[in-house]
Amino acid sequence: MTEYLQETDELRVAIDGPAGSGKSTLARELARALGYLYVDTGAMYRAIAYKAIQAGLDPANESDHAAIIDIARQVEFHFQWEDDTLKLFIDGEDVSEAIRTPAVEKLSSPVSALPGVREELVAAQKILSQAHSIVMEGRDIGTVVMPDADAKIFLTANPDERARRRWRQQRERGTSRPLQMVQSETMERDRRDSSRAVSPLKPAEDAIVLDCTDLSRAEVLEEAVRIVEEARARRDASL
Repeated sequence: MTEYLQETDELRVAIDGPAGSGKSTLARELARALGYLYVDTGAMYRAIAYKAIQAGLDPANESDHAAIIDIARQVEFHFQWEDDTLKLFIDGEDVSEAIRTPAVEKLSSPVSALPGVREELVAAQKILSQAHSIVMEGRDIGTVVMPDADAKIFLTANPDERARRRWRQQRERGTSRPLQMVQSETMERDRRDSSRAVSPLKPAEDAIVLDCTDLSRAEVLEEAVRIVEEARARRDASL
């Protein structure tokens, strides 16, 4: 692909999907291709889980909920590109690697299910989403955070493929665990994310569902760019 939208063609793009679908990779590559701002909201929830672990807090204990919500209310986020890598800083600390451990990833779903945590982070994400030329990804971007996005993509893949991807990612980071364990965790994550009372994981009514089970990264990016180009054409036709 050699032709992309120009930076002057300001659009707001929402990418949602379940764990292991590859939405972070797609969002990052799409934002880079378009010259847009990229916001990884999943990293924000993992950062709260990381801070909760540091503080000895557990979302399974109701008595810890208020303290975890306080963390979400007080923490300061800062995204920064360094070379070709997006770094996340919280309260000045680079946590880009620390939030990718299995322990943090396992805790991030129950942390994100706490209504008070979601309220605080969604408010922060809505402020970020007011900017044009943005690609924001997560699990409730098209439905809650940015419901008026110009383009909405719900990226998915079959559960076994998503589990294999997460298993390979963890091995690349030096964590070796049985594939069956990762598969079980992926299924449980899907159950929690889709059944939570606040902002459950589901495609927005006007989202385009993109199944990437049998697609390469390049093919997924190609399709996403096509979706954004069509969104631009619709917007321009309405002006």
